[in-house]
Amino acid sequence: MTQNSTLPVNNQAHTMSEKFFKSHFWHSFKIDIVAQLCFLVFIAYVFMALFAPAIAPFDPYDPASIDIMNSEIPPSWSEEGDESFWLGTDNQGRDLWSTILYGTRVSLLIGIGAVFLQAFLGICIGLVAGYIGGRLDSFLMRMADVQLSFSTLMVAIIFLAVFQASFGTELYQELAMFMLILVIGIAEWPQYARTVRASVLAEKEKEYVDAARVIGLSTPRIMFRHILPNTLSPILVISTVQVANAIIAEASLSFLGLGMPASEPSLGSLISSGFEYIFSGAWWITMIPGIVLVLLVLVMNLLGDWLRDVLNPKLYKG
Repeated sequence: MTQNSTLPVNNQAHTMSEKFFKSHFWHSFKIDIVAQLCFLVFIAYVFMALFAPAIAPFDPYDPASIDIMNSEIPPSWSEEGDESFWLGTDNQGRDLWSTILYGTRVSLLIGIGAVFLQAFLGICIGLVAGYIGGRLDSFLMRMADVQLSFSTLMVAIIFLAVFQASFGTELYQELAMFMLILVIGIAEWPQYARTVRASVLAEKEKEYVDAARVIGLSTPRIMFRHILPNTLSPILVISTVQVANAIIAEASLSFLGLGMPASEPSLGSLISSGFEYIFSGAWWITMIPGIVLVLLVLVMNLLGDWLRDVLNPKLYKG
């Protein structure tokens, strides 16, 4: 009985895998070398972030493994370099390679966390605005217009500066990651809301929605179980780009002194901490984390462009 019951599940999984490997999505991925390369680089970033404690030769959070006498050592390939620190050390004596691994983890956590928050808010608001319509739609979209009139950095700088001045620097440093996710997430929800609303306006006039109303399904069930799955394509495209934007926003805030503290470095805080040393000869403290950040953002933007082209049916020529 157990073996027979598992057969339909295995057959279904096999059928789904066959459909995937025969799909336009997989075919487009196979023939696009740039998409493959970007995906591999992104997976490498995620792998390094997840397994940073195992990969990093030093723990930048452990004061016992940090020696201030090792500060500003050049990369190992330079004449004054040390083989123990192949990317050199920063101004605090931390191994730069280890700090970049941990910093990439922090930057990705903030970027993905902020996107989850803005996606949740934007999808809920967009679904309600598009499906209910009327005055509620007008009110929510005017809220989105007001939000879009302010840049993310301006909102974040004002909010974080006020919080830091009101509750102190120590409390802010303890809650820095949570505050960055909250501020960046709340500041960017209109991107999702507008996109989802436009898709809902097109979907709610279709026959399957009328059929769901006729059989008596509730409004939340129709919105989340039937309409939402048909709006996932643009959401995936936006999410890829928004993660890159959130990482840039975090790096910009860290550069301005409103991001992660020096004790928990992100890529942005690493760039900020080494900027004052760039003209004194210790260029690697800023340049190497900067290159890592630029490459990550570039890869995610290229993946977003590829997803947009593949998932847009108007661009599909068969």
